[in-house]
Amino acid sequence: MTPSLRPLSPTEARVLATLMEKARTVPDSYPLSMQALLTGCNQKTTRDPVMNLTEAQAAEAIDELKGLSLVIENSGARVPRYSHNFMRGVGVPEQSAVLLGLLMLRGPQTAGELRINSERWYRFADISSVDAFLEELQDRSAEKGGPLVVKLPRAPGAREQRWAHLLCGPVDLSGANAAGSASSATEDDVIALTRRVNELEAELQRVTTTLARLCEQLGVDTAPATGSD
Repeated sequence: MTPSLRPLSPTEARVLATLMEKARTVPDSYPLSMQALLTGCNQKTTRDPVMNLTEAQAAEAIDELKGLSLVIENSGARVPRYSHNFMRGVGVPEQSAVLLGLLMLRGPQTAGELRINSERWYRFADISSVDAFLEELQDRSAEKGGPLVVKLPRAPGAREQRWAHLLCGPVDLSGANAAGSASSATEDDVIALTRRVNELEAELQRVTTTLARLCEQLGVDTAPATGSD
């Protein structure tokens, strides 16, 4: 990241990465309203960790990201809408932005997982091209802001090493390694499973975004009710 860009909070990273994702997966609904943004941030699929952000938390993150020139508020519509300015704000090419967005949304992943998960964002030619962009992000010079990703230690039983982003600051390598070793699935198992659920996840995202847009147009509040019965 640029030298002036501070580490992001987990909430800021989720808001920013959600805007990055929806810009590519649901362009007809982009820029996003606050309601659509909240729905995307709090998805139960393709998110690690799953969050339950409130509108106040998302609004605070938006204000902070606008101050960092990473989010732009689009005025003139009936309701405010928001878009990201990630590539220019951080100073990375499109392919690198895609990989960083996926890492912010889904947590540490191997190059193979990133290639599969990026299919709706950007089609990389092969895993070696993913590796090349990751290595470039890892070797980023101090003049440009330093590394943006780190390769995690190989987890026991895993064939491939996973990558994590550094946009929220340094990664606890021991904790990340322990989390990675909790699963006994092989790399091939993970990639095969990811490919099988991609279409279902994409369809769920489209339905959820459409529902949020309809509720917004109808003036229906989709926020969960609070209080006891």
